[in-house]
Amino acid sequence: MPKEFPLKPRGFSPFLELVGVNFETIENGYSRAILKLKKKLLNSSGIVHGGATFTLIDCGMGAALFSIIEETDRVQTLETQIIYFKSAGSGVLVCDTRVLNRSRRIATLESEVKHKDELIAKALGTFSISKGKRIGGK
Repeated sequence: MPKEFPLKPRGFSPFLELVGVNFETIENGYSRAILKLKKKLLNSSGIVHGGATFTLIDCGMGAALFSIIEETDRVQTLETQIIYFKSAGSGVLVCDTRVLNRSRRIATLESEVKHKDELIAKALGTFSISKGKRIGGK
């Protein structure tokens, strides 16, 4: 049975709550993550900080992978490569992620981040999959 990942992660992930990442869809190796830009996510130039965009991508990748792993599996980011094309300073970022390949212990995923239907970043990530409880024993 796939692992459950809530669309609104209240109580599930304090970090997602802090940043403001939510989801529209998580199913069959796909996720759509949403980030409403707020002043705290902008850099000194008034555009979204690259770290906020990375967080959106990383969380989107984790959620897409959660939808196809077992309840007892854990996932961890091994590496992510991001290309930033454009910037945004307000509105909403939308991150669509797909699992491209999954073996027993490794998964490769691809994400695209759009702002007003314009591609602003693309990423390729590799995650490890292992058995066991999450850190913290939950």
